[in-house]
Amino acid sequence: MRVIAYYLPQFHAIPENDEWWGKDFTEWTSVRNGKPLFKGHQQPVEPGELGYYNLLDADIKERQAQLAREAGIEGFCYWHYWFGGKQLLEKPLQQVMESGKPDFPFCLGWANESWKAKTWLDQQTAPDRMLIEQTYSPEDDQAHFEAILPMLRDKRYIQVDGKPLLMVYRPFDLLDGKAWTERWQKMAKSAGFNGLFLLGHALMATDRKRVLDLGFNAVNIVPLGDVKRSLGLALHHWATFINYLRGRSPLVYDYARAIHLFASPAMKEEQVVPTILPNWDHTPRSKMRGFLLNGSNPEAFRTHVQAIKQIVDKKQNQLVMLKSWNEWGEGNYMEPDSRWDRQYLDVLQQITKA
Repeated sequence: MRVIAYYLPQFHAIPENDEWWGKDFTEWTSVRNGKPLFKGHQQPVEPGELGYYNLLDADIKERQAQLAREAGIEGFCYWHYWFGGKQLLEKPLQQVMESGKPDFPFCLGWANESWKAKTWLDQQTAPDRMLIEQTYSPEDDQAHFEAILPMLRDKRYIQVDGKPLLMVYRPFDLLDGKAWTERWQKMAKSAGFNGLFLLGHALMATDRKRVLDLGFNAVNIVPLGDVKRSLGLALHHWATFINYLRGRSPLVYDYARAIHLFASPAMKEEQVVPTILPNWDHTPRSKMRGFLLNGSNPEAFRTHVQAIKQIVDKKQNQLVMLKSWNEWGEGNYMEPDSRWDRQYLDVLQQITKA
């Protein structure tokens, strides 16, 4: 089982976030603002042994890599932000490239999504405010490819079937997705590769064929969209659901039941890359507009990982995406926290190295 963990670089201040959200804003700002929104809601969460780190600290990146390696994680998939030639949150990976450390495999996941925000006047009903817009053009594709080419050529860059792995978060947003995949494959071959292993992302299992039809080699399904459509998984009554629609309550689902969707029959298909999800709680970022999977614990996580392993053991391509290594503001992280310490890492280690 080749476990690759999504990795969020938003743990250092950048001028843009200072302007939009206030000086020294990082992901930790949202995490510290987490509040319990119902009885038994585990918020706020607090980091364990790594503390409230800054990702510009080289020692932190080394310690992260060591923890991940010990747990059986093959490498990190760094979220990559490219907006028509402008990059954001690029410094942590830039440092990894310049220093050669940590000596730990990595790849890129292009988070091709505009950054928007609700205005402070009315968090529930105000229109989105555009912070930075995602744009597309063939000319920009060429500049984008040339910008990441040194990373693709790095000896640590993760390959699948002898091709560098590149994940695209919103494949349906691409301007003519079929032409995009063909263009990128052509550029990769012109640069001396056998092509790229293009991995599309989808939130519902029913979207897998649409992604593959665009020319992606495989699709990573993170079925949170399926969870939200399955009201039978919800812990709340209809009155609470109405309160969610009115912005008075988050949407709450049961983790132990929701994870069955992560091992659905669709995940057995060869071109589908399943997902391991330790937890999900978007409320530190979204408050009452968020939704969460309630009741995650190391033993429920064990059941989940074992089910995914049984699926991929029967595949030629044994890729699994772990969402995520450090998405603290969404409650899905593998790093030690103050409640469970290293227990989630220990579970993963026991299964991957059995």
